[in-house]
Amino acid sequence: MSQADYEIQDVADGATLRLTGDWTTTALGRLPQRLKSDLDGRRVEDVDTADLGRFDTAGALALVQASGGRLPKSAWKGRPEAGRIYKMIEALERKSAPAPKRQDMLTRSFAKIGRGVYDFGAEAMLSLAFLGRLMTAVVEAARHPGDIRWPAWVSQAERAGLDAIPIVMMTNFFIGAVVAFIGVDLLTDFGAQVFAVQLIGVAMFREFAVVIASVLLAGRSSSSFAAEIGSMRMNQEVDAMQVMGVNPFQALVVPRLAALVVMLPLLTFLGMLGGLFGGLIVCWTSLNLGPAFFFQRLVEDGTMAQHMMVGLVKAPVFALVIAAIGCRQGMSVAGDVESLGRRVTAAVVQAIFAIILLDAIFALIFLELDI
Repeated sequence: MSQADYEIQDVADGATLRLTGDWTTTALGRLPQRLKSDLDGRRVEDVDTADLGRFDTAGALALVQASGGRLPKSAWKGRPEAGRIYKMIEALERKSAPAPKRQDMLTRSFAKIGRGVYDFGAEAMLSLAFLGRLMTAVVEAARHPGDIRWPAWVSQAERAGLDAIPIVMMTNFFIGAVVAFIGVDLLTDFGAQVFAVQLIGVAMFREFAVVIASVLLAGRSSSSFAAEIGSMRMNQEVDAMQVMGVNPFQALVVPRLAALVVMLPLLTFLGMLGGLFGGLIVCWTSLNLGPAFFFQRLVEDGTMAQHMMVGLVKAPVFALVIAAIGCRQGMSVAGDVESLGRRVTAAVVQAIFAIILLDAIFALIFLELDI
């Protein structure tokens, strides 16, 4: 093996490059840097390959980078096989993308915002597609009630609704107690502590019972829906359903949707009772207002039934959103565990965000309607 070398001879129209030795990976050494420096500003008109030994892709890459890929086509007449290697490397180097430049903090921030906007738009389009398929499945279930899988409905109602009764009532009990503590403390300064009963009733009937029950179901049921359907997607069980002629939306999504729509109003009502009981305990112990007086104040206030209906009206809408988000994220799971974890997390976060947003919208609507 002879070391690679070269000579540059200046001619009238440019320069002639004479290659000597073996232009291979092991014989190049630091020659590419020196060649690039010597050819800087020169135009190679001809290449003398009479003394060129072995030639491989490393030698071709050195020539391409040093000359910028501007060697004449007639340069390789004496060594056509070397010319083919040079042309292949020159084409690959020309098509390859340049190394990405390091971006400053402002550019990275704008790029991150752009990716976020794009991801939001893509997620919105996928959600609309899921909503369309879900509406079609609901219409089909309404048209053919005999095809409804009632055992699946009952099972989901038990798991998503009945099993959640203890946690919903316990949480609302403590929320009612906290509202009562705050109300008693504030209203005592004005000598109006007896109005703490109305405060507890309005807070629990109108807002806290339905919101707390919905948030608990978002963390409990929406994540469960996403995990169950996502696991079936990973195991290709959903694909197997389609092969067997079973509509996955009819078998997996509609029963969960119907179960939450039925059970969330019930959980909301039980949450109202739990919150009232928590407020009753605080009023009884702090203000010595017994149960008879407590419930008498609620009954005498003619607006309590209206506040209760406001809370119950929200429940089915929240249930639809919770179930749809959980099932939609489950249907979007790919074939890896990381995707499953991301989708389950997204189901909980999106469901809670949607509940808070819808509650604010309902508040504005009822305010305009003076309800």
